[in-house]
Amino acid sequence: MNILLTAAGSHGDVAPYTGLGARLRAAGHQVTLATHDSHAPLVRAAGLGFRSLPGGTPAHRADRDAPGTPTTRRALMQRAAAFVAQLGTGLADAVAPDTELLLLSTTTAPLGWHVAEALGLPSAGAYLVPTAPTRAFSPVLSGGRRLGGWGNRAAGRLSLRVVDRLHTDAARALRAHLGLPPATPAAVRRRVEAANWPVLHGFSERVVPRPADWRPGLDVTGYWWPHLAPDAHLPAAVEDFLAAGPPPVSIGFGSMAAADAERLSTIAVRALRRAGLRGLLLSGNAGLTAADAPTDDVLTVPTPVPHALLFPRVAAAVHHCGAGTAAAALRAGIPSVPVPFTADQPFWAARLAALGAATPALPVTTLTKTLTPDDAATRLAAALTEATTTPSLRTRARTTAHHLTTEDGPTTALDALTRLAP
Repeated sequence: MNILLTAAGSHGDVAPYTGLGARLRAAGHQVTLATHDSHAPLVRAAGLGFRSLPGGTPAHRADRDAPGTPTTRRALMQRAAAFVAQLGTGLADAVAPDTELLLLSTTTAPLGWHVAEALGLPSAGAYLVPTAPTRAFSPVLSGGRRLGGWGNRAAGRLSLRVVDRLHTDAARALRAHLGLPPATPAAVRRRVEAANWPVLHGFSERVVPRPADWRPGLDVTGYWWPHLAPDAHLPAAVEDFLAAGPPPVSIGFGSMAAADAERLSTIAVRALRRAGLRGLLLSGNAGLTAADAPTDDVLTVPTPVPHALLFPRVAAAVHHCGAGTAAAALRAGIPSVPVPFTADQPFWAARLAALGAATPALPVTTLTKTLTPDDAATRLAAALTEATTTPSLRTRARTTAHHLTTEDGPTTALDALTRLAP
């Protein structure tokens, strides 16, 4: 079967599909992943075909004075609207004539439905976050708040209406490009849901149990771990640092861009020193660095490193709690200190805390805007101490890690997709 996976967004929004795609390819399918050009090396390293989608995020944050990741809902919606407009007809152009199955991520599905309709292609969702309304929890963009059963479901419906409004202009242009009759995003969504359109969710039921009130067709498979090459390794400088003392704490925020990288770096270094811990600063798009405060106990890591190799060797991880990074910390059996920036990150932070594998969330706006740098360092140091000295946090993280070894998300997804074969 010739399968086209589509995914749009940052590294964490795309990397899990390399693991899923590699498993599908191993089963004999032809698999292509359509995403942004910046992710092409990642896709090709997994042995998958690559097709380009417009938009995307820069691979590295070079300008430390550039605006950071939006942290308010208004700013997030403005960024999302611009992102959707960029995708536009590029998604339709990525579908080759010999495509037999279209797999759509959370970010590409609202446009992908129109493409599948126009081309008469079978399709399915391959989501990294839950989006269907439920009484069990509030929508992922609600900040992890508890609204009660009725409130959770009502907020979930409202969240979908917001998504539909964001896609109105792009969907109109796409349907015209495809020669389809006019239809609103809301109308198309209703048709999709009425048909029990299949959606596979690439996370563990240990972390997000499947809600009892979800409609048929919504399945949770287990995590799709990013593809890791057999010869992958950590940089020599990181290996030397790990060997030079007790396990350090990893501090990094992935694709999140800090509005004030120097301030956030200062807070991180001060917190490590006050907690008496060694630390690895994963620069990422936040631009973290200890260059202005050199110390033998803190190492700046300027290039991305695989979480699958690094996390099992650290004492704890401070991270933004994106879905992929949160999962990687659980897989490694280490405690997390969540510092959520935006979007679904507070949701995953709350999930890790509910599992007993993380300290309470410490939002980045609290560190960088609400508190002084000194007070922020004190708060972060306290969280670091809790994460590295509380036995129950590590015990529960390891219990979850053991459970995750019993799951095989890509194979479960493969079995489900085989039933969809044309």
